[in-house]
Amino acid sequence: MIEKILLADSGTGQTEQMLNALMELPAIQRATVTVLHVVPPQVSTEGMQEKREEGAKTLAKAVEGLHLDPSKFMAVNTILREGEPKDEVCRVAEEIDADLIIMGSRGLKRLQSILENSVSQYVFQLSSKPMLLIKDDVYVKRLNRIMVAINASAAAKESLDLALQLLRDNKSGKLILAHVIPDATERKTLTSAEAERDPLLAPAIAAAKRFGVTVQCVAMSGKPGEAICRIAEESHADLLILGSPDRRPSVARSLPDLDRLLGTSTSDYVRVQAPCPVLFIRKGE
Repeated sequence: MIEKILLADSGTGQTEQMLNALMELPAIQRATVTVLHVVPPQVSTEGMQEKREEGAKTLAKAVEGLHLDPSKFMAVNTILREGEPKDEVCRVAEEIDADLIIMGSRGLKRLQSILENSVSQYVFQLSSKPMLLIKDDVYVKRLNRIMVAINASAAAKESLDLALQLLRDNKSGKLILAHVIPDATERKTLTSAEAERDPLLAPAIAAAKRFGVTVQCVAMSGKPGEAICRIAEESHADLLILGSPDRRPSVARSLPDLDRLLGTSTSDYVRVQAPCPVLFIRKGE
């Protein structure tokens, strides 16, 4: 259940629109929202004061743009911090024990994200919290069609559970189950009988029925990242929930995972290429 949301606001992007879309879902209502803005270090005291004032205005504008209904949310808090944005987002997420971090993303590819010191990429790599990324060029829509990439991992199971919570009591909602399988020759919308014979899809379908959620199952061959993005595009998904297991040993968790930073993981490919907002479930294996 999402009860504590951290909205990392940089003054640009579509994070406010994303939260507005989420707040229409009954499962998100009554959550506590914390809006964070971080002021980078400045050379002079005067410069720092100027940036603080600008940051306070940015926070006020962000809260105003959210149009948050006090009857639906437990509380709306604002935090203005000084320091490196990437470090402060991770730090505040731990301090408030956030259930979800919402951030904008430029969708930088591979080495570009390292060279340009991408804040969202850094947080994506180092935070263990679920993270919702919205690329600047993605249109935020009403969250009726939620897609989950299904496999045998614990993170995929948690992704399914969250999707069902979000779709519950949404009469217009549909769950899209994406299953990437080696022997599929093309994209195929599975019949109910075919899907219910699949050992991975059958439990997910049963869970959706218990929640009264409509289900569409799609199978596709190919590389997982490419197939997931293609299914999301062709299915017109409004939100993709993807399990992103944390495979780093504890000794390396203070450092970015270079393999993922270089774009070789499914999660990193989807982060850059997905045609809709992506909510990553971070779960150790």
